[in-house]
Amino acid sequence: MKILVTGGEGFIGSNFIKYLLTDSEVKQNIQVINLDKQTYAARGKNINYMDIDKEGKYKFIKGDITDKNLVGKVFSESKPDLVFNFAAESHVDKSIEKSEDFIKTNIIGATNLFDITRKFNVSKIIQISTDEVYGSIKKGSFKENSKLNPSNPYSSSKASTDLIGLSYFNTYKLPIIITRSANNYGSYQFPEKLIPLFITNLIEGKKVPLMGDKKNPSLNVRDWLHVEDNCRAIWFISQNGKEGEIYNVSGENEKTNMELTELLLENFEVGKERVEYISHRLGHDFRYSISNNKLKKLGFEYKHKNLDFEIKKVIDWYKKNKDWWSLLK
Repeated sequence: MKILVTGGEGFIGSNFIKYLLTDSEVKQNIQVINLDKQTYAARGKNINYMDIDKEGKYKFIKGDITDKNLVGKVFSESKPDLVFNFAAESHVDKSIEKSEDFIKTNIIGATNLFDITRKFNVSKIIQISTDEVYGSIKKGSFKENSKLNPSNPYSSSKASTDLIGLSYFNTYKLPIIITRSANNYGSYQFPEKLIPLFITNLIEGKKVPLMGDKKNPSLNVRDWLHVEDNCRAIWFISQNGKEGEIYNVSGENEKTNMELTELLLENFEVGKERVEYISHRLGHDFRYSISNNKLKKLGFEYKHKNLDFEIKKVIDWYKKNKDWWSLLK
């Protein structure tokens, strides 16, 4: 089976390729083609750093999914059976500063993939989306058919692409499935997101930037999903999910940002003197929460749900792999 992974040098994409090439759950004979333009968040060259036997099973192509001619050439030469689109600009703060790159990659690039997938005998294309397309919710959890209410350029670009993909299914019968996951954490995450930024700052003896103030510390709620469980879920959905459907992948680990910060401080045996309070971003969302009932009904089971246990392993990884992340900050 030939699998095209776009954005395979990024955090989730590289972990997904590692899963495909090393995990016994994937029982097919796999060949992976990785198309990635190696932006700032992928300059760590994750795949080369990972301990993976790639001989005869892996090919890297440097390129941008917004280049329709290049994407067409990749499809023509590789003839993939399955396509997984991880390629995306994903940092909310950067989308607020400048949305152009998010529109180009997340909407135009993904639509290029949809158009070209239609022309080739691809069995399925899996579009990787986010829980942020639903916006904030005070109580309960969003389901796959909940109203979309994105509140920043990043989540708006992902919501737009989801709608385009579903319209292609309805209009052209594009064999698309959409996954929407909670906040991912794990190894090889670029140190701009909360967990790796806080961990690397604490390793270096720096303070951690937490939204809010001492009197009103951040009560923002996020749900934390281990990247390996997300990779397993994405593959599971590609094999068991239904075309034209959306599947939420929650982490079942909701915590306030303050609670998560306290967990990290505790693991480093330091106190709140290491917290630097900062202002909330524009278009701020209070709480993300999605229901995974649809995924569980398919039979999916988690392996990395114990956040307190898993975060210790992630901290240990960043401590042991400073040569990977120190040049990225």
